Amino acid sequence: MDGSQPDSMLLLFKQYLQIEKNASPLTIINYEKDILAFMEFMKQHAVSDYAAVSYVHVRAYLSSLNEKQYSRRSIARKLSSLRSFYRFLMREEYLDSNPFKMVSTPKIEKRLPSFLYPKEVEMLLSLPDETKHLGMRDRTILEVLYGSGMRVSELAGLTVRSIDMIIGTALVFGKGAKERYVPLGKYAIEAYKKYIQHARPALLKENRTDILFLNARGEPLTDRSVRRMINKYVEQASELLKVSPHTFRHTFATHLLDNGADLRSVQEMLGHSNISSTQIYTHVTKERLRMVYNQAHPRA
Repeated sequence: MDGSQPDSMLLLFKQYLQIEKNASPLTIINYEKDILAFMEFMKQHAVSDYAAVSYVHVRAYLSSLNEKQYSRRSIARKLSSLRSFYRFLMREEYLDSNPFKMVSTPKIEKRLPSFLYPKEVEMLLSLPDETKHLGMRDRTILEVLYGSGMRVSELAGLTVRSIDMIIGTALVFGKGAKERYVPLGKYAIEAYKKYIQHARPALLKENRTDILFLNARGEPLTDRSVRRMINKYVEQASELLKVSPHTFRHTFATHLLDNGADLRSVQEMLGHSNISSTQIYTHVTKERLRMVYNQAHPRA
């Protein structure tokens, strides 16, 4: 894109996402991709400045996405990125009006979160080879994700001082730099003790970092590395399992609600600002109840 001023605004926006919103590196990369793709389209219409974009330009961009057969979900995500960016530009008084204000988001069906059944969780947790340092680390990560419901970005940000072994909690820094305490459970704490006593010192080597989870070189483990690690065990377990780090978060919430936890408590543990974000898990439990009823009741 032409001109240094627009580029400087994008840089400021990325800093805002990182510092004020505590967004993950992957989220920031996706925002940047969406904004750059939009401005590349604008360049084809002789527009090279964010402030010169009009509602007509936005409609033309959405039409081009529809022509390219982007899904409603993809278009909604791109719109969300651009809306956030233009709200930031308004806040910084870089422009006087927001061309995205009058654009409605495409309606998309809410997909129920995927989750694992308890036996599937047990199978995955049993796969890491705990005779090896990386196996101890992997078992601890899986136990912490399932035991706490924290996001993978939150897990990657844990330090050695984040865990309180006495009361069994972790101090987590979530979205928007909000901090919260989450319970871990006795299995996660036991795995953590083994990791912190035996595996982490061996992995750390000569490095100096207080980040809790390390790679084989003794460097902080990234979000992407956690995803690769989980995919490795999923491939070992079954081709039928569709698991991501977020699946553990979904499973955590679903199992709590299945066993009688109240919605507000689950909301607090997940770090959701609005309870509507947590209510999606009640749909999962209701759907499971319906399936059980249909299978078991003679008059279903």
